[in-house]
Amino acid sequence: MIATIVISIVLICIVVSIVTKMVRDKRNGKSGCGCGCDGCANSSLCHGTKKNK
Repeated sequence: MIATIVISIVLICIVVSIVTKMVRDKRNGKSGCGCGCDGCANSSLCHGTKKNK
């Protein structure tokens, strides 16, 4: 019983850490795929299109 609780707490901490890292990266403008956007076919889906004024 105690082992199940400890393992559950550890797994919950790992998931929370991963989600927190993803949110911080998104707020800082980092890509979710881990590579640059140069030459990426899906860059418009990640960052939208920029309109020139």
